Amino acid sequence: MANPATKQTKPTKPKNQARTSLKRKRDDVDVEALEKAVEDLDPKEVVTDFTDLPLSGPTKEGLKGAHFVTLTDIQAKAIPLALKGADILGAAKTGSGKTLAFLIPILENLYRDQCIGRDAGLGAMVIAPTRELAIQIFEVLKKVGGKGGHLHSAGLLIGGKPFQDEQNALAGMNIVICTPGRMLQHLSQTSSFNADSLKMLVLDEADRILDMGFQKDVDAIIDYLPRERQTLLFSATQTKRVADLARLSLQDPEYISVHEAASKATPTNLQQNYILTPLSEKLNVLWSFIQSSKKSKILVFMSSAKQVRFVYEAFCKMQPGISLLHIHGRQKQTARLEITTKFAAAKMACLFATDVAARGLDFPAVDWVVQVDCPEDADTYIHRVGRTARYNREGRAVLFLDPSEEEGMLKRLEQKKVPIEAIKVKQKKQQSITNQLANLCFKDPQLKYLAQKAFTSYAKSIYIQKDKDIFQLDKLGLEEFATSLGLPGAPRIKFMKGDNAHALKNTPRQQFSESDSSDGEVDGGKAKKAEVRTKYDRMFERRNQDILTDHYTKLIREEDDSDIPPNSNTNKPLAGNSNGEADDAADESFLTVKRRIPTSADLPDHEEIPDKRPKKLVTIEGAKAPILIDSKRAEKRLGSKKALLKFKEKGTRLVFDDDGVAHPLYEMEDEDAFRAKGVPEEQRKRFIEEAALRVAEQDVDDKVVAKAMRKEKREKRKEREKAERDGGKGAVVVGGGGAEHEDGGDAFADFVKDAQLSDVEQEEQTAVEPPKKRKKKWFEDDDDENGEDGGRASKKVGFAEPETLEDLERLAEGLLE
Repeated sequence: MANPATKQTKPTKPKNQARTSLKRKRDDVDVEALEKAVEDLDPKEVVTDFTDLPLSGPTKEGLKGAHFVTLTDIQAKAIPLALKGADILGAAKTGSGKTLAFLIPILENLYRDQCIGRDAGLGAMVIAPTRELAIQIFEVLKKVGGKGGHLHSAGLLIGGKPFQDEQNALAGMNIVICTPGRMLQHLSQTSSFNADSLKMLVLDEADRILDMGFQKDVDAIIDYLPRERQTLLFSATQTKRVADLARLSLQDPEYISVHEAASKATPTNLQQNYILTPLSEKLNVLWSFIQSSKKSKILVFMSSAKQVRFVYEAFCKMQPGISLLHIHGRQKQTARLEITTKFAAAKMACLFATDVAARGLDFPAVDWVVQVDCPEDADTYIHRVGRTARYNREGRAVLFLDPSEEEGMLKRLEQKKVPIEAIKVKQKKQQSITNQLANLCFKDPQLKYLAQKAFTSYAKSIYIQKDKDIFQLDKLGLEEFATSLGLPGAPRIKFMKGDNAHALKNTPRQQFSESDSSDGEVDGGKAKKAEVRTKYDRMFERRNQDILTDHYTKLIREEDDSDIPPNSNTNKPLAGNSNGEADDAADESFLTVKRRIPTSADLPDHEEIPDKRPKKLVTIEGAKAPILIDSKRAEKRLGSKKALLKFKEKGTRLVFDDDGVAHPLYEMEDEDAFRAKGVPEEQRKRFIEEAALRVAEQDVDDKVVAKAMRKEKREKRKEREKAERDGGKGAVVVGGGGAEHEDGGDAFADFVKDAQLSDVEQEEQTAVEPPKKRKKKWFEDDDDENGEDGGRASKKVGFAEPETLEDLERLAEGLLE
């Protein structure tokens, strides 16, 4: 606009200029020509570059700005079909560029349909199984769509933010990238949000989304979506199950598997090996591997979050010399996002993770993928090793297998076309950290608790696996595995196997112990002796009050159960009713409580346990009773005054009367003496009358004192006024009662009086008032008071100014005399 006064044109902001040009470009685009080019596109034609595809200008600019030039195999086959509106089932190896294979069709199809702005509604929905994968897809969308100038509004719905804020922003979104749970929550609770205008539905890592863990959420989301839509499913291991396809309402889907005919299901530049190591040696091998690969970027997979946390905390205390990180599903979203960002930016680091990081995450330049725990199936293995050797880079993967898992796992990998070779560990470079972990667990009760939970979580993860050809719990050395974690023994586990499991559970404890003693015959009928417990065993069994919880007590083994093999799946019933039934809380938990205080009924012939500890009684002055000393701790307590206070009687405060007789501070009057004084009501009236008389007498005394103070103040004021009339005010002397003159005047009264004078009176008083004279010092004469040097120490009383050395000596002798 032009200013009428200056006739100058106000410059337009660059941001508004760019926005206007984008809108003009969008309005001026020839949608019909673009649609005709898409119709003429032959999906069977081989396309190598993005410039060969009929894409809009903003998409081409975004791809150019993000440095995407050449199409991958899955992109070359999937994008032309998706641009034509076909439903797709896409399967390709990890790291092959599946994200762009569905993001580019989303941008192009919505661009041609002019699905822009709040009025257009929701046009595309992308569902990912994990939050980290959803965030990664959203970043790629911003990189391609944002740099190119697309005006579609996109949002990320993964939780971790206030629900109300997402509700307010959801109504204007054209593209939504979400997780199943959060999207279902908005579809069912946000009234202003509907998906009636949805044109495209994308499921990334579809096999993971369609499994039992997300089946209910996906079924509920599908019910809210229109049936007339385009559906794209992408994964590294795709599914063809008819039930899944029917539930997603796919219409004649195109199945694309660019690597189906390949000889390998994993990237060709990925070197895969496995190490045959017992369960008890896995942590030793892992530590030795990290020590030999400090200058690498390592991703370590484990089966449970508790294992990840224990290994991370233990290795951090041992300081391996490399940056350590850990991620699992129990962490908050902000922490998980921060950890993934740190690991992606790091050049040398080690990340301990569960399968939450096994799907779709793109960590650049990962050198090693180490699987400490065997994956549940071959598909999980493929996704784990897919974190390395991405985009034609080289990578290495190592799998730790127990001897009982080797045969079954290798058979599953062979069926999936996964080549893997066995390697051995150099014994010279292998280190044992069992003693170090035991020392750490002994010193840190919380780390010991984490080790116990890691043990039970691993045992449970093996127990619930469906493939029993691979996972055989009875063939694993659980006792040795507990020792490798730094534990003195294997914690008790509550699951059972066998036909007599129910009978064993309901057997009374006493009968069960008798049957154990009768059946446990070794060496010619001799009963098995109880295991000798050392002082270290008793140290590990101490109850730590700072971390003691219900979960911790369930991990403790009872002394009388030491003869039961740790790998056996028998489990004694808990102490409860006469049938040996445990309480409901114990039955629901995974672990069993095995700590029990023996009673007289558990002892033979109801004999009491003799207490052989030395005892002695110590009498202390002021103590209520003699103190029993039966331990060194009790004997040490005698030297602490603070500890002995609870044994001593509390002192009483006394007051002395006029005769010097001591009485308690609060002493009750004798009841007979109180009644002899009269009725309580009359005593109360007499007390009030006496108190009133005392107050009146005190009031008279106070008035006399106040009158005397006023009189003294008047006299001081008169003296001050008289002194002013005689000439000059005296010097101010600061005393205990305030600032006063030497002649007894009040400085504050003078200040008030001066403040009440008018300006003219103050000027006259200042003009008439003579200048103050400086008080003479003790060493000055009357003649030297106004001298040039102010009468300083050089002019002493009775002495002339010294001129020679002899004069100075005489002056010094006089001062000494």
